[in-house]
Amino acid sequence: MKRFWREVAVTAEGGIALDGRPVRTPGRLPLVVPFAALAEGIADEWRTVGETVDPRTMPLTGLANAAIERIAPEPHAFAGGLAVYGGSDLLCYRAEPGPLADRQAAAWDKVLGWARERYGVDFVVTDGVMPVEQPPRTLARLREATVALSPWELAPLSPIVGLTGSLLLGLAVVERAIDADGAWAAAHVDEDWQIEQWGEDVLAAETRAARAGEYHAAIRFLDLIRA
Repeated sequence: MKRFWREVAVTAEGGIALDGRPVRTPGRLPLVVPFAALAEGIADEWRTVGETVDPRTMPLTGLANAAIERIAPEPHAFAGGLAVYGGSDLLCYRAEPGPLADRQAAAWDKVLGWARERYGVDFVVTDGVMPVEQPPRTLARLREATVALSPWELAPLSPIVGLTGSLLLGLAVVERAIDADGAWAAAHVDEDWQIEQWGEDVLAAETRAARAGEYHAAIRFLDLIRA
């Protein structure tokens, strides 16, 4: 779509207007945001559009669209699908005893400790990659915690969990038990170890940079709904 507007404004209801015309989601629902800071952030994305609209440069708009269209109609179903990650969480799979396992423990044990205390559960931690089953109560409590979140929290949580491979890191970020940079570093302990041992692949570095951009956009969305 080519740019056709000159002025972008935030309406009194939290909508985005282009020359007075309301912006809608791809499914034609009103793009109305109940957070002033987020609405301004989305408006800024529309203000900086060049000759054509590129959704890749408008992550806040995309996440707001997801909250409104995909999540709000059935938030419990969406949250339940996201909670499944708790059954195979990155933090529960460790290397064999050695330097890498020590580094994993240093980065991950505090988050596991927080989750144990926060949710009153325990986790099965294993050496290796063979699947292990988490206690049913653990999975149930993680699901309850995820379902309790609003669509506006679930929208950024989804990419955070997908990009880190960890529901626990995502929940810890949402609840401010760990900062965004700490969570990103924790999610890449294994990858950083491999880079130290074998060097960095250029294509892999580009992919990681793109993923980092998506991650930090989700973090910014989360920060703006709290502003």
